[in-house]
Amino acid sequence: MHRLMITAILVMLSLSATTAPAALSKVEPPDSCALCGMSRPGFAKSRMLITYEDGSSFGSCSIACASDELAKKEKKFKSVQVGEYNSEKLIDARSAVWVINPKQRGIMSPVAKWAFNSKSEAEAYLKSKGGKLATWDEALSAAAAEKGDAATGGTPGCNCCDKKKK
Repeated sequence: MHRLMITAILVMLSLSATTAPAALSKVEPPDSCALCGMSRPGFAKSRMLITYEDGSSFGSCSIACASDELAKKEKKFKSVQVGEYNSEKLIDARSAVWVINPKQRGIMSPVAKWAFNSKSEAEAYLKSKGGKLATWDEALSAAAAEKGDAATGGTPGCNCCDKKKK
């Protein structure tokens, strides 16, 4: 009986070890957000990839972290891509249809900002979860404002980035 119990536990552990990595999406490098260190595969539907004209890139877990990088304006960017909410595939962030949903917590932010391929997909999300349609500029401004609020004593999405800067 004791041996059967041990065998059952070992089988369960081996199954969970083989299925756990499959739960994370496969995404382009880097695996961790360049700003806060969060898992980009774990947050595939919100990750962003900024590619600069010089060929370098910056991978983040979310628009919240990407807004810090874009605010620096140190380099000209060639493209800004975001993980599409439903498919998790990278799409152009500037032409995506964005939804800002204050009823849901975002990634590294108190307010969710999600990107969709089309207006119909965004509207389907709105019907089930609420929020409002937004443009890239509106979503980016909202993310930057939240970071600004945190700096001036408002409600931060997180404070891990501030801790790393010290």
